[in-house]
This record gives sequence, structure tokens and C-alpha cells, in this order.
Amino acid sequence: MTAKYVYLFEESRATEESLYILGNKGAQLAEMTAIGLPVPPGFTITTAACLEYLEKGNKLPEGVMDEVKEKLAVVEEKLDKKFGDNENPLLFSVRSGSYVSMPGMMDTVLNLGLNDVSVEAFAKQTGSERGAWDSYRRLVNMFGDVVMGVDHAKFEEQLDEVKKARGVKLDTELGIDDLKEVVKRYKKVVKDNTSEEFPQDPWIQLQKGIEAVFASWNIKRAVDYRRINKLKEDAGTAVNCQAMVFGNMGDDCGTGVGFTRNPATGDKEHYGEWLINAQGEDVVAGIRTPQPLDTMKDVLPQAYEELLKVYDILEKHYKDMQDFEFTIERGTFFMLQTRTGKRTAAAAIKIAVDMEEEALITREEAILRVKPEQLDQLLHKQIDVEANLEVIAKGLPASPGAAMGKAVFSADDAEMKANEGEKVILVRTETSPEDIHGMAVAEGILTARGGMTSHAAVVARGMGKCCVAGCESISVSEKEGKFTVGDHVISEGDLIALNGNTGEVILGEVELIEPQMTGEFSTLMEWADEARTLGVRTNADTPHDSKVARDFGAEGIGLCRTEHMFFEGDRIKAVREMILSKDEAGRRRALEKLLPMQKGDFKGIFEVMKGLPVTIRLLDPPLHEFLPHEEKDIEELASEMNVPVDELKSKIKSLHEINPMLGHRGCRLAITYPEIAEMQAQAIIEAACELAKGGVDVIPEIMIPLVCHVNELKAIKDKVVAIADDIIMASGVELTYKVGTMIEVPRAALTADEIAAEAEFFSFGTNDLTQMTFGFSRDDSGKFLPEYVEKKVLPAEPFQTIDVSGVGLLVEMAVEKGRKVRSDLKVGICGEHGGDPASVEFCHKTGLNYVSCSPYRVPIARLAAAQASIKEKKGK
Repeated sequence: MTAKYVYLFEESRATEESLYILGNKGAQLAEMTAIGLPVPPGFTITTAACLEYLEKGNKLPEGVMDEVKEKLAVVEEKLDKKFGDNENPLLFSVRSGSYVSMPGMMDTVLNLGLNDVSVEAFAKQTGSERGAWDSYRRLVNMFGDVVMGVDHAKFEEQLDEVKKARGVKLDTELGIDDLKEVVKRYKKVVKDNTSEEFPQDPWIQLQKGIEAVFASWNIKRAVDYRRINKLKEDAGTAVNCQAMVFGNMGDDCGTGVGFTRNPATGDKEHYGEWLINAQGEDVVAGIRTPQPLDTMKDVLPQAYEELLKVYDILEKHYKDMQDFEFTIERGTFFMLQTRTGKRTAAAAIKIAVDMEEEALITREEAILRVKPEQLDQLLHKQIDVEANLEVIAKGLPASPGAAMGKAVFSADDAEMKANEGEKVILVRTETSPEDIHGMAVAEGILTARGGMTSHAAVVARGMGKCCVAGCESISVSEKEGKFTVGDHVISEGDLIALNGNTGEVILGEVELIEPQMTGEFSTLMEWADEARTLGVRTNADTPHDSKVARDFGAEGIGLCRTEHMFFEGDRIKAVREMILSKDEAGRRRALEKLLPMQKGDFKGIFEVMKGLPVTIRLLDPPLHEFLPHEEKDIEELASEMNVPVDELKSKIKSLHEINPMLGHRGCRLAITYPEIAEMQAQAIIEAACELAKGGVDVIPEIMIPLVCHVNELKAIKDKVVAIADDIIMASGVELTYKVGTMIEVPRAALTADEIAAEAEFFSFGTNDLTQMTFGFSRDDSGKFLPEYVEKKVLPAEPFQTIDVSGVGLLVEMAVEKGRKVRSDLKVGICGEHGGDPASVEFCHKTGLNYVSCSPYRVPIARLAAAQASIKEKKGK
């Protein structure tokens, strides 16, 4: 098909190949023509011509306009009209169309072929002088704007002046002489702003219109749209040249937009709007209020019958909800385009399930119809977008959903006010692990710094809390208890709201909508579970999170981060006592206080997850994170611990690390302070044994973090196994447990065969593995990674989607090496990537046993895993 640049609609069909050559719109025009729908004739100029046009510095490829003339002659013969004729004129539209729908992102020009002479002939031809001049003024406006670069507002100013002078409000109330005056003014606007006359030669109009549509591939809104929606940058747009039909020629004319089902709810109904005596732009411009489609029944009954036939034909042929545009000219119904309609998550699920039940699509097709990331809309509270909102700032939409509460500026204040029954938003310059207690009780989190995978973002998503991160326009003063943005000063106690879907910070009270779990949602998830082979676990540190995840379909816990348990209540005191102890005996005394607390934590989680595996990571972060850093907090701790302030400061200084990421943490802590790992192992196994005695099925998996050498793992594993086996024997119960490790250091991946000799399972900590492989700090990379993606240095942010060629290669290597030594090695990932659909697909292809993600992303991972399995089966 690439041997030529221009195709008549009847020369092609909608295929996977033609979508990239003719664009989605061109392919569907061809398809509608082929199945007998009333499509005005025309032709499509290919995306290849667009790409050559752009490569040649905005110059059309040689021969394109010759092909256009050849195809245009066919259309002229069909309609018995001539383009550029001053007696029987044929008019054209030029519209964009890439391989996927990009509504409103690129340019369109209508009514090409009109000029000062042909407008009179067009008036005689149609019998509507008013309609002819209305069409001419639209052409001058659109051509002046799209092709000649004149701001649309300048045309609107002239139109408003004429309407005001005539004492009318609507365009339709202007008479013929009024429209002639508008055209005259519009042409003057073009001349005044470009020093050029509006072109009277129809061929110049057509060629420049085609060039303008090609050039619109690179206008800012189109580039931004592709970036946001992760669309191909090198696809280009086709140009669809189509004979014009007119909905503005009188009261037997009209135009409208329809959906074969409700795109908000998924209900099967005649959803859409239309306008009598109008062109398409009137429906979307908001100048006139459109009417529901079913009102056409009483006004134009014959056209309405045609509309109903279109509904039926489109769904039976395309087997998906269609978004289509139509025009009625003199009572005759014409189809201008159709495309797969965009829809909400709730609608997507309902439509997929309903169409399967209607036998329009297979169950596998239904599973593939819903984008996994869309499910976020269903799993979090939402802000009522129809409400009147005062948006004062915008940051990164780091964790979806919505939150409303009083602004607080410290974790302690958040906890105190929450305990008093108040709803709070925790506002920080950035969060740290020490803020966990405040984050846990806050409705949402707002930070001035940090990216999509910053501490605040990661923890918030894990908790299912709304988070707006990296909101650089706000200036936070925790000390003064306020933040400022523009003229606004938000003090502690002021009510704010966050929209985690958009990153908006809103002043005052807003309406929050609870998530709805529909029957179709459950049905789709059941189908997904039947289709997938990849397991889905959750990252959870509390019984509450564990229950949320299990209710969402999690098949176990892939990561329980024990350090999060150390910050609550009296625990932090015991942890600090351990850190400040001068010898091992003192540390063990402090750990004895923690033991029953840890055991209680694990029992609570085991009870919720009974019958499912629970992977518990031993203490990972460096010890300095558990000590205060502010002068006031240091003095308070010194007094509480009965330690001189200078001595405490000296201890804090000694624990300070230049790069904690690469410092004294993870298994390195367990090597130097084995008593910590021993206490945790004891708490885990005692909790499991006590529950097992009561008949609870417990499957503990102990995970040793940050291993880079097999000898580290062996040293710690030997101690853990000795403790576990002694406890099990003394308890007199049968308990099976595993000891494994996190693969998060490149050396561990490279020596996975050695490590697999000791580890019974691998869990890839892809956050840290990405940090170490790239040399990027997760918390600091938000300053430059968005620009890396924008400038195409990287195809995607590696902390959001697995870098397949680098980090992914390490994962593949480690899996292959590990299973050569231990064929039954269980392998999963527990980094943030576990809830990313593209990363889930990679994990499926690589042969992992499971992914683990935050509770609120479990359904997303389940659906993504099912889609990966189906795609593999279909060979895609």
C-alpha cells in the first residue's frame, strides 16, 4: 500500500496495517464506505506523505498534488460537480487522522473551494444564500486561523461586533447581509494580520489546507497529548479530503455527534447531541445548546430512522462502542466519521462485560478491552468534577483518588488531630520514614518536592491514599505552620483538598464521591483470573492493608516492610534505646521490648492472609532514619533517654551517612547487629507457630534484603534457620517456611546462580535495582527525569516502567541463572513496577511467578497479567 500517497475511500478497508497508513479516521471512512453506510466520497493522503513533508522541512513530496488531482476527478464525476467551478462548485474538507484518535489535537479546515465568485454559485446550487455565506465566513475563519496563523479570537471579535450591532445573540439570527459583512471583516482581519489576501484560488486553498494539517502533527497540544498518552511520535497524520455536506442550509438540515452507548456509564442508549441548521463545529463550540439525539424523532423523523439503523450497523460491525459524527443535508443522512469511543473505567468494564454477554465479543476480547490503568478511577475516592473548584496550585498526580481535610505541617500534629476526630492533609516540603504515623492517619499528602516515586508517593500509593507530590509552586514552612502560593497563605487548620488524578490543590470544601464496586467489575476480575498465569500479591505492612488487598484479590503478601512497624507508639522508643545502647547486651534488652510488639504485628497479618504466603522483609533502612534531626527533638530525646545532649548528637553524627542508599543498611545491619535479625526471625516464627496451633494455615517467607554476595545471605540465613527450627521443634507443630532474598543490587543479579544455592526464593526490589543500575537517586531524579522523557533521552521514566533493556536484562539473567541451580526457585518482584501494566507484561514474558504491588493496584495487576497471557497466546 505504500507505493502511492493517495487512496480513494473505496480503495481500502480498516485493517491493522491501514490504520498506520491511512490513519484511524481514513481507515474507518474506507470501512464505512465498504459496508454501505452513507459516506460523502473522498480520499485520504497517507501518513507517509506527512512524514516526508516534515522531513523535507514542510514541503510536500513530489507527485502528491498530482495524485490528489487524479482522485479528486473521480469524486467530481461521482457528484457531477467541479472543484473550483464558478457555476457548479464542489467543496471539500480536510481533516487530520493518526493511527489512534487524538480528538481536537490537530487541525481541520472546512468548505475549501469557496471564494467571492463561487459563493454566489453555491447559493444558487443549494437554494440557500444564507447557508452559502455562512459557509464562506466559516472558511475564512478556519483557513485564516489554521493555515495563515491568525488568532481565532480576532475573528470572534468581529463576529461579536456585528451581532451586537444587529441586536442578536446567536449566529443563526444573522441575516444574509450580516454574514456578507462578517466575511468582509474576516478578510480584512487576515490582511491586517498577515499582509496577505485570503486566497481566492481553490487549488491554493486545498494545497495549503493539506500542508497545514500535516504541520499540525507537531503543534504543542498534539505533542503534549502524545506524550501524556504515550503515543508514537513517528506515526504522522493522514489527511482526509472529503466532499462537503451541509447541515446549515435550513431547518431540514442538522449535524450531531453520537455514541452507541453511554461513555460515562456504559448503558446501551442513544447517547449524543445534535443541532438543527448547524455545522459540526457548532455542536462542540458551546455557542448554541445542542439537543439530545432522540429529539430528532419529532423534528426529522426520516433522518432519525436512518440514525437508528446506523446505531445497529456500527455496533454489529465494529463490535465496540462507537463515537460517530453525522450531518443531515436537506433531510439526507450522511456519516462523516466513526471511531472507537473513549469511556470512563466504569463504562469500559460494563461495555466489555455486556458485549460478551450479548455474544458480540469473546471473553478474551472483553478482557483486552479495558485498560488496566483505568481501574484507578474505581478504586479511590473522587472529587466531583462538576463542582465549582478554586484550584490554587498543581503538582504531580502521585497517587490517585481525592482527599479533603485541614492542613497540618507535621506528622505529630496529623496524628494528634486525627485522634481528635479531625480529617487532615499532611503538608510537607518532603516526607521521610519518620512521618509514617502522620501519613497513616492523614486523608492525603501534599509535598513541595519529590517525584512520582518519592517517599511520599510510594507510601501513599501503598496506603491507597491520595498524594500530590512535587508541587513546586508552593512554599512550605513547617516551622510557621503554613504554605504560600501566589497571593494565598494557607495556615494550619485551613481546609484544602487534593485531586490525585490531576495533581490539583484546591482551596476549601469539595464534594468527594465514594468508589463504586459494580457487579461487572467483579465479573471482569473473575474472567481475568481465569486467563492469567502470573500471580498477584501485595505490598502490605498492616492487617488493614492486608485485608484491603485480599478483598481486591491479592494471593499473598510479596513485601511486608518491617521498618514501618517501628515508628508507631512505644516502638520508636525501644528502637532508639537499641540504637543508643553501648553494647550488645543493651541492644538485646531493648529488642526484648520490641519482640512482643513485632509478634503481634505478624499475627495480625497472618490471620488476615491465612492460607496465603506472606513474605516479610527483615529491617532494611539505616539506623539514622530512626533518630531525630531537629534541635528541639534531639533535646527531647536526650531528656527522655537520660543521655547528655552532646552524647546524643555525637551518636547521630556517627550514624550519618553520605549516601545511605549504599551505606549501612539491609543485610549489612544484620551482619553487624545480628541480634536485630534474630529478634525478627523469632517474632515471625513464634507468631506463625502460635497461630498454627490454633488451626490457622500460615505460610511465612523470610526475606533478607540488599544481599550482594552469597556469603552475606548464608551468614544471616544460618542464624534465621537455627532460630526457626528450634522454635518449631519446641512448639510441636508442623510449619513450612522459606528463607530467600531481595535481588536489588546488580552484583546479586550477576551472581544469582551462587545466591540461589542458599535462597529458596528471589524477590526483585526493582526500585533499588533501578537506582543502582542507572545511578539515579529515586527521590532526586524527579528534577530531571521528566525532561529526559520529553527530550526522548529515555522512552519512559524507569521508576515507573521497567527499563527492559537494562534493568530487565539483569532480571532475566538472574532468573535464568537462579533456576539452573534451583529449578523450583520462586521468583517475583515487589518494587513499584509490580502495579505498572507494561512491567507486569514484562514479568509474564520473563517467567516470574508473581508480581507484588500496593493494595489499591492489585486489580490493575490482575487485569494486566491476564492481558499479557492472552496477547502471548494470540502471538501479539
